[in-house]
Amino acid sequence: MKKTALIIIAFIALTGFTKFVSTWENDDPHSQLGFTVTHLGISDVSGTFNDFDVKITSSKPDFSDAKFELTAKAASIDTRVEARNNHLKSADFFDVEKYPELTFKSTSLKKDGTNKYKLTGDLTLHGITKSVTMDLKYRGTVVNQMTKASTAGFQLEGVIKRSDFNLGAGFPAPMISDEVQIKADGEFIQK
Repeated sequence: MKKTALIIIAFIALTGFTKFVSTWENDDPHSQLGFTVTHLGISDVSGTFNDFDVKITSSKPDFSDAKFELTAKAASIDTRVEARNNHLKSADFFDVEKYPELTFKSTSLKKDGTNKYKLTGDLTLHGITKSVTMDLKYRGTVVNQMTKASTAGFQLEGVIKRSDFNLGAGFPAPMISDEVQIKADGEFIQK
């Protein structure tokens, strides 16, 4: 009896100090990774990466300690114009043969208001890694009535510079803006 009581007390003590980490993965049909550049200084052209995976790990229900990891296939770039897509995949821009993936791994997450954060991490694009900071909004967690899965929503916005990653160096602004607007929306399912 004493042995059983000691085991139960030890278990409770150990689990009291253990953080339960949740893993979340993007739900493809309800997630998108988009970008916008300005062409000739007068119009915006938008596109997406259609093949990407994001993993979030967090031990807090408000995701205030979350870690984010993204991997996207550069060849999945889609601007709705095949000739432009092919040019963006070439060595003039993404050089997808040499650099098939772009990645992001978070390094810090700082509160910036109610359900708002500054997400900083290392973005690797075109073989170059730079630290970037983006605005992240946590949009809540619900139980999806169709799948019965816990589902969290996030929206990310920010700006990167093409020149920081040597993308399209032969196409200066204002032909194509150096600043690239990033906007991602995602639903994430708890695994």
